[in-house]
Amino acid sequence: MSWKNVRLIFMREVRDQLRDRRTLFMITILPVLLYPMLGLGLVEMMLTFSEQRRTVVVLNADELPDEPALLSENGIDSRWLASGGQETPLAVVTDTQDSEKTAFENTRGARERRRILSDAIVLAEHVRRANASANNPDQQTPSSDAKIESDLSSMFSESGIEVLMLVPDGYAKTVAAVEEQITGGAKAAEEASESERLIVVRNSADDKSVVAFSVVQSALQSWESHLRKSIFDEASLPESLQHPAHMQWVEVAKGKQVAANVWSKMFPAMLVIMALTGAFYPAIDLGAGEKERGTMETLLISPARRVELVLGKFFTIMLFSIGSALMNLASMAFTGQQMASSIGAGLTDSMSLQFPPFSAMVWVLVLLLPLAALFSGLCLALATFARSTKEGQYYLTPLLMVIMGLTMFCLSPTVEIAPLYSVLPIVNVALLLKGLLLTSAQTTSLVAYAIPVLVSSFGYSMLAIWWAIELYNNENVLFRESEKFDLRVWLRQLMRPRDAVPAFPEAVFCFIGILMLQLAAMTFMQPDLSGSPEQVHQQMLKLLCIQQLVTIACPAVFMGIMLTTSPRATFRLRAPSVRSLVTAIVLAISVHPLSIELNQYLMKHGVFPELPEAIGRVQALMTSDTQPLWVLIAAFAVTPAICEELAFRGFILSGLARGGRLGIAIVISSMMFGIMHLIPQQVFNASLVGLLIGLLGVHSHSLFPAILLHFSNNTLALLYSRGRLTASDGFLFSHDETGLLRYNYPVLIVCSAVVGFFCWQMIRDLIRQQEAKRRGELKPYVDPHPLPATPGTT
Repeated sequence: MSWKNVRLIFMREVRDQLRDRRTLFMITILPVLLYPMLGLGLVEMMLTFSEQRRTVVVLNADELPDEPALLSENGIDSRWLASGGQETPLAVVTDTQDSEKTAFENTRGARERRRILSDAIVLAEHVRRANASANNPDQQTPSSDAKIESDLSSMFSESGIEVLMLVPDGYAKTVAAVEEQITGGAKAAEEASESERLIVVRNSADDKSVVAFSVVQSALQSWESHLRKSIFDEASLPESLQHPAHMQWVEVAKGKQVAANVWSKMFPAMLVIMALTGAFYPAIDLGAGEKERGTMETLLISPARRVELVLGKFFTIMLFSIGSALMNLASMAFTGQQMASSIGAGLTDSMSLQFPPFSAMVWVLVLLLPLAALFSGLCLALATFARSTKEGQYYLTPLLMVIMGLTMFCLSPTVEIAPLYSVLPIVNVALLLKGLLLTSAQTTSLVAYAIPVLVSSFGYSMLAIWWAIELYNNENVLFRESEKFDLRVWLRQLMRPRDAVPAFPEAVFCFIGILMLQLAAMTFMQPDLSGSPEQVHQQMLKLLCIQQLVTIACPAVFMGIMLTTSPRATFRLRAPSVRSLVTAIVLAISVHPLSIELNQYLMKHGVFPELPEAIGRVQALMTSDTQPLWVLIAAFAVTPAICEELAFRGFILSGLARGGRLGIAIVISSMMFGIMHLIPQQVFNASLVGLLIGLLGVHSHSLFPAILLHFSNNTLALLYSRGRLTASDGFLFSHDETGLLRYNYPVLIVCSAVVGFFCWQMIRDLIRQQEAKRRGELKPYVDPHPLPATPGTT
């Protein structure tokens, strides 16, 4: 590979993208203009909305105490407002004001005011009766109160009133009685207990009412606190009696910490989203755009190799992805700081956002590289696969939905970086950056996750680049034309002659169907836990077998019969050799100690979360003595071995391996096999074991050794969990505190050597077989009893 050619392709594509005004506008100019315009415009709208005067109606206002006065000539007394009376956002209207000067009277009229007053009184009675009925369950609330409350709600929402304050009759006397209660005797206390309450009505479905209510509530609390203080002062009581709990609220967050909390939520999300969008549009132009412009052929006949073309385009897309993400982050940071200062000046006393420290910004750049590389490779592959720019844009929607879901998961305050999350794509970068921005005290512990995050992210990036290179090497993908849906063509495709083995899309569709059925089974196939333990265990065993047959085996078998002419070749139903059967047993025995100890190590170091309750019940069933051992072996070993192997090493692996790339097919099928288990611990373990099972199935050209290996592995795991595998403590074996058998290092070393030897031998044989097949020395398999072709086809 010539890096000179890569550089030439890179410079050519960069110049072409810089000449495209739409790309420059979307990636460079738009972020610089969009965030300031939206941010400052939003601040102005918020301040304008908060400064609008809200209508507050106070009925029966002359019943309020004269001292301290809640109301003044201008509305609520400025002493009780947080703004100190400057530009009071409330327009207070009382029923004691002159009707000629009252905006409420001029707009609604006296009749409506009296009607609202009457209904408000009814509401007050309803509230009092509801409070009384809470203490006296025998007292029933009249059914007419619900209609009165409903009518009042509609009148209140249509009247233009944001908050309605109803002062009950004798409220000032009630306040005076409370004052006497503090200094007087039991009689005054009894009279005060029968007091009326000041009622404040709001409409929480109206944002204007919510804003007005917050101001009124704060003013009433300040007025009440002053009233209480004056009463205590008059009674010569110490001020500490007002708050007998003696609570004190201490805020330890500093300005830098508050800013770090804000940036930790904004930066990871924006970094992921902007890195993706910055890579996608150039990728569409460099991939599908080449096809539409007719320049793909000219590019392919150049001296540059396909891999050099892909790398040149990849580095171009990555450059724009990094540039777009950085420009968006910078514009968003400056805009957020300006918004915070503007909001602080308009709404609060002080509010500012300090920029993250330099070390955090360095980590932003470091983590952006693998993220941009992943998105660049992935978008280039999708754009190469697309037939046109329009089709390429359609791929953005599901990709964005998946990325947005992962981003929202990372924004949850309960989710932090962990060993398991450090190897998950996209999630690892977002969570690590979130932790580094959130606090500097844990920087040392968080940096330890940098190595697995960077290594795994670059690994995913290499896979994405490899996918793009593979697509560029496939001329059927590069030169396929846009297709329109035609019902006749679709029906003709259904009637086409079937092939001996399934195709790649059919294998993927089978896996998606199995996964959807598994998710549905987890929801709708739940055992009834109300019976005895023995009945519950029997029901769980039946459900496990039914789930294996219905959701895993049946879809694969039906698709194999309907879509292929040779189920024997599809499911590898050939007689196995004795050597392959012995290999299956030896591998199962050797893999079991490695699987147990690796799982224990990962659980000990907190890589995996705790098992869900349903899995705990299944494990309890495996260790329970309520069922015979042969029944458990049939449910946990025989049924999964047959059903899962028919699906994953039968139909799916045959479809994935149809193109001749056996290694890729084995890896993908093992990953599908692990994902199907849905539980992180089982996903990891099943994926590793699935690699060996798939390798053995392909090497032996038979499904039966794979079934035997699967059965033996599950049987050993079942016997291990029930304590049937025993040995005395010594050089090779030991027991933990729970009594389970543990394998020491000599056993693990021997088992690793055995597994490595058999894997090397099988891979060597497969390489020789592939070379012989390419030379024509190895004849392809011919089914002696193929199914007839679809009727009506030729």
